[in-house]
Amino acid sequence: MAVQTFTLQFDTRGNGHTLDITGEVTQTVTRSELQNGTVTVFTPSSTSALTTIEFEDGAVSDLGRLFEEIAAQNREYQHNLRWGDGNGHSHVRAALLGPSLTVPFVNCKLMLGTWQQIVYIDFDNRARSRNLICQVMGE
Repeated sequence: MAVQTFTLQFDTRGNGHTLDITGEVTQTVTRSELQNGTVTVFTPSSTSALTTIEFEDGAVSDLGRLFEEIAAQNREYQHNLRWGDGNGHSHVRAALLGPSLTVPFVNCKLMLGTWQQIVYIDFDNRARSRNLICQVMGE
């Protein structure tokens, strides 16, 4: 079994900025020249996360609203009291989704559902330049 590792780079606006990265992940699988296997996308960040969703304005807005209800930005966070950086909510939101996502591929095609896209969400309270690790395993 072959393993190949790639890096994807994105500039984000922070504050829940949600990016559809399905195309970039698909291109990475194609670049690997592997036909069947899995691709894992990982964010080496404690204030961003990965998931799947139907990437359309309504669903993305609903997800953002849900995070504000669960982990509101204006709550008191012990993290903020300790570090003073104001992004305690970002850490909690990222922890709820998680830092990685694995998708199988067959004949070099991601096995996503019709309305399912891979999304990266930057919850931090400022713009960032982010790197994602994309590891492709298969044959």
